[in-house]
Amino acid sequence: MLTIKRVPTVFSNYQEDAAEPRGCGRNCLGKCCLPVSKLPLYAFKSDSKPPVSPSGATEDPPADFFLNALLLGQWEDRMSRGLFRYDVTACETKVIPGEQGFIAQLNEGRHLKKRPAEFRVDRVLQPFDPAKFNFTKVGQEEVLFRFEAGGADKSRFFESASVDEANPPSVVAINVSPIEYGHVLLIPRVLDCLPQRIDTESFLLALHMAAEAGNPYFRLGYNSLGAFATINHLHFQAYCLSVPFPVEKATTKKIPIAKGLADGGVKISLLMNYPVRGLVYEGGNTLKDLADVVANSCICLQESNIPFNVLISDSGRRIFLFPQCYAEKQALGEVSQELLDTQVNPAVWEISGHMVLKQKKDYEEASEDYAWRLLAEVSLSEERFQEVKACIFEATGLVEAEVEDTDANENKGTYQSTTASNTHFPEGCLVLQ
Repeated sequence: MLTIKRVPTVFSNYQEDAAEPRGCGRNCLGKCCLPVSKLPLYAFKSDSKPPVSPSGATEDPPADFFLNALLLGQWEDRMSRGLFRYDVTACETKVIPGEQGFIAQLNEGRHLKKRPAEFRVDRVLQPFDPAKFNFTKVGQEEVLFRFEAGGADKSRFFESASVDEANPPSVVAINVSPIEYGHVLLIPRVLDCLPQRIDTESFLLALHMAAEAGNPYFRLGYNSLGAFATINHLHFQAYCLSVPFPVEKATTKKIPIAKGLADGGVKISLLMNYPVRGLVYEGGNTLKDLADVVANSCICLQESNIPFNVLISDSGRRIFLFPQCYAEKQALGEVSQELLDTQVNPAVWEISGHMVLKQKKDYEEASEDYAWRLLAEVSLSEERFQEVKACIFEATGLVEAEVEDTDANENKGTYQSTTASNTHFPEGCLVLQ
């Protein structure tokens, strides 16, 4: 069994000493408290069957309501209450000189006050363990709102809504050890205590969150076990950063598909000229079309015990899937000591080009060469990547066309910032270039 002794990221103020009995008087997210609680509810427009509708809804909120007024407004409220372990808006951030435009952040607070743990890296799928920290132990003061399908043709917001036991609630909560401004966790069906594994329903929920935010500077990310997820309770992460990620600007090459995508409108491409090999999914006639193809690809990886990371970009219209092997190399002693000394765990944000550095020396000396060398260790070899791609295609019923009909340079990055130009984030999430 491969193991790495590590100091895990602290997601919640209740994570440390979680084994100590606290009773059920903490107003937590467990079955003892949540079913009798009332939390704010954002019900996004959906074709799904609507849940029981409480009264007092705000019908069809303004376009910027979800991200600016609700999510970021409530996040700043929790910041004013002192619920975060440090002020992430005070962390230094810069764009590293070079062609790729990697972003470096100095976040010395993120590795402080951690408790030691044994982290198993050779199993992507592991059963949920209620004895270990999980999000049912989070206090409701860390929750911003519930995020669920509303079943109507318009989104609605309820300031207070009872929990319907027939529809397990999904919640958005703060990450008390934030990487960036607005750093939150999306926890699908929190009471179901799902382990960290992708399913089609939960992945669609994450795409809906990106779509409701409606801003390309707000991205969601997912880390599997073995790819630097530190909590085995299903969750996605999200935050704001007002600069394009390097991976969003990278060249892609369309994979011609002869069979399997039907009329869903989804396009699959290879990521080119980037240190980490990956697949890019975009388009789709509906969010569900795109979510189903990506989720089924992830399901193939996790069932094949292949660690991976996912970036949800461009308001849910573009998804990057990265199979990776860094933790395995680390456990086998195949990563250079120079890279290990930086204590950087290359999860979805680092792979996308946002380097979260824990030591001032590393931040001051950060270079494009360092970022490229780190991420190259994350990537599968070309031979292994082709094997994994073939496995995904076989498992999802996709058949690649034999004749190439695309140009390798057909897409030199499709990052669009037009949506973002209408939304103004506070200074805390801006990057000086």
